[in-house]
Amino acid sequence: MRIVIASRNPGKVAEIRRFLDGMGLEVVGLDVFPALPEVEEDGRTFAENALKKARAAAAHTGLVALADDSGLEVDALGGRPGVYSARFAGPGAGDAANNARLLAEMASIPPGRRQARYRAVVAVVTPDGREELCEGVCDGEILTAPRGTGGFGYDPLFLVPRLGKTFAELSAEEREAVSHRFQALRALRPALERLSGRRPR
Repeated sequence: MRIVIASRNPGKVAEIRRFLDGMGLEVVGLDVFPALPEVEEDGRTFAENALKKARAAAAHTGLVALADDSGLEVDALGGRPGVYSARFAGPGAGDAANNARLLAEMASIPPGRRQARYRAVVAVVTPDGREELCEGVCDGEILTAPRGTGGFGYDPLFLVPRLGKTFAELSAEEREAVSHRFQALRALRPALERLSGRRPR
């Protein structure tokens, strides 16, 4: 079965491709379909955005489409940036600008009140309209300065307390064990195996 990952983020596509390895799927990204128009992520929830992207990709390509929407929820900021995580510092903002805004908004938040979580919702949509949704969450804390050089987004600021490392310091194996996205993908795996004709484990 051929499946398209409805993302133009190469880091995200590579991460999802690694997870799907061994399932007998041919995995392609949106770079194979340059004519697919950008999908405006204007949903109020991660689930709405993930479904919107997966539906658009399935309709345009005729393939089973997998999309995720994910972001950072900070308790002291009332759950922000949430669905606006990728554009927290404004439209087109990069990781550095988003991280700088997060640090600025949390400058007065003391240790012990910097709890946050990464949340991911993964959607898979078939061309004939079948849909599945799964969610994953990773709890953590926001540091006052970045640590680590791996990952992307808010990873250098997001500490996993039980590991004593930020997401930007995790090995690939550690990331796979705790990642919100991998949790959602693991929950979705039985549906993907059904769609590909494999027996769910």
